[in-house]
Amino acid sequence: MFESKCFALGHCYVCFSSMRRAKLILLQVLTLSQYLWAQEDLTAISPQDCSLECVLKGGPGCEYCRISREDVGRTLGISSVEAFGSCVPWPCFVFLGGQSSDVCQHYVHAPHDVTVEFVADENTKYDTIVVSWQPSQFGISFLRGFQVSLQALGGSHMACQLFLFQINISLSASHAQTVYQSDTFSRLTLGAQYAVTVMALPVPELWDQFYHSTMFSTRTCPEKNGLEHCKKDWYPKHIEVQQEEHDVIVTFNLAPPRFEIDRYFSLCYGEGRQGGGGLKRYIIKPNPTENRTHYSYHLQGLMVGFNYTCEIAVDEVDAVRKTFNVQVMQIKHDPPPTATPSLTLLLPVGVALAAMIVVLLLAVIWKNPRQIRRKTEINPEIIEQYHGKNGNEEHVSLTSRLTPPRLLICYSSDDGHAHVRAVMQLAVFLQQHMATQVFLDLWDSLSLAEEGTMGWHCRRIQESDFVLVVCSRGIQRRPTERDAGESRSSAAAVVSLMGEELGRAKAKGRDISKYMAAIFEYSEEKDIPAELGFVSRYTLTRDLPLLFSHIHGVALHKPGGYLRIEHITEEGYTKLPAGAALQWSIYEAGMALTNHQESCDEWEGKSQDNHVECV
Repeated sequence: MFESKCFALGHCYVCFSSMRRAKLILLQVLTLSQYLWAQEDLTAISPQDCSLECVLKGGPGCEYCRISREDVGRTLGISSVEAFGSCVPWPCFVFLGGQSSDVCQHYVHAPHDVTVEFVADENTKYDTIVVSWQPSQFGISFLRGFQVSLQALGGSHMACQLFLFQINISLSASHAQTVYQSDTFSRLTLGAQYAVTVMALPVPELWDQFYHSTMFSTRTCPEKNGLEHCKKDWYPKHIEVQQEEHDVIVTFNLAPPRFEIDRYFSLCYGEGRQGGGGLKRYIIKPNPTENRTHYSYHLQGLMVGFNYTCEIAVDEVDAVRKTFNVQVMQIKHDPPPTATPSLTLLLPVGVALAAMIVVLLLAVIWKNPRQIRRKTEINPEIIEQYHGKNGNEEHVSLTSRLTPPRLLICYSSDDGHAHVRAVMQLAVFLQQHMATQVFLDLWDSLSLAEEGTMGWHCRRIQESDFVLVVCSRGIQRRPTERDAGESRSSAAAVVSLMGEELGRAKAKGRDISKYMAAIFEYSEEKDIPAELGFVSRYTLTRDLPLLFSHIHGVALHKPGGYLRIEHITEEGYTKLPAGAALQWSIYEAGMALTNHQESCDEWEGKSQDNHVECV
């Protein structure tokens, strides 16, 4: 009655009648249509207002319901649900087990694609979120609902929401593409961290894959409301520094009048606590009747030729500080103007210059055709040889950028004061002549005292575009028992921290060009720690052009020529005052290290029996 057809499947032959083939095609079409319908309907499903009684009876309009705390209290017999922070471990058999003993005996896999979205809220002091997710296809036919809990990290704030499906609904695999949504979680503290957990119901007793947790941070006040609406986070954004003679004038924008801020403070500190005259503090009291948008104040007591790091902020506790740099330059006065030459002297000179220009133009016009003819007769092999031996030099001037690269310099102070001075002179040279904003702990002693050494370094590593580790013998030395009472260098801890970051970046294939290692000429390659084995290495001051190329992304070589950077070549940097100071400090540090090593060798030779180690 029905026509049969056979086809080969591997080494087997499979036969279907035309009726079976039609049923198979129909089944495939229905399955595909369900999948396409699920793909198109990705709109998040919001919970409905319905009672637990409606869920249990399977009434209309109870497909996906929010269960209130009153329903929970009536079902569990608890008079005060607030005692649990509105977060009760919902036992499945209490809500649904009365209908069927098999409802709560199946495992349901955890939801996935948990997303936290911020919701517009007129309250400027708090944030509001909504959570969405998709159910897993594993065990979806036994899925009865979800529980969403929110917990403040390090706090006591906790909130829970319970959502249940109608008792008569049995979800299919196509519903795994559906996005479900929670109610809003409101009154969340700005700038705080929270953990949100979405749990699939029913909850099994002996399984740990029924929930999905994720952490998020609420928006800060400036992110949500804008900086101009947040008094606690406000700081001057526009700062302009001008120098008139030896007087430095700073202009900054004032806080909005609604903040009622009438007092600011500013700090300036030079190269270390002893450099540039020490710490300078200024109290600023603008007059609102003169200008309500900007104000200018004078930085007094700054010394010529020093770099200063300055901060300005509102004179209140925990105010956000704005950092800027000031370099006090030596003003060169122009010589007094000489007497104006008379017109009778200028006229002959002008005529002579005009005649010379005409003669030069005629010579160039006459010579140019001869040069063209001569070029056509040059052997191509000679051209290639010339370009191979004499690359064209191209001079590049360092132009000031609006946002120079930020460089953090890390080092070890265990190799003596001479080594520390060499590092400081390197920082001065990089900031003055290599268009780089340098972060050095010696220049930021106030913040270092407030945050602690590791806290300061962690923050600067995140803020910097590049991190340069100046390696020496002391950077690999680990603290011993006799160092317990001393204030040892944190270089080893910082290097370990960067080693962990480099390991993670290398494993994930991320760029590690942010980190660099360098040694002075008196150090050796073995002084570079193993944690920095993957980063670029430079020997200073020989590799100053390569360091400049790394920081600014400038190619030093190109076909037929190379770039020559002014003032940072091996023979040119010493012509600058900062370069000469850097060269002398490196020489002194090398001599100090040599003398120290000779003293150590002599001491260890006398103390071999006592096993005394020279450090």
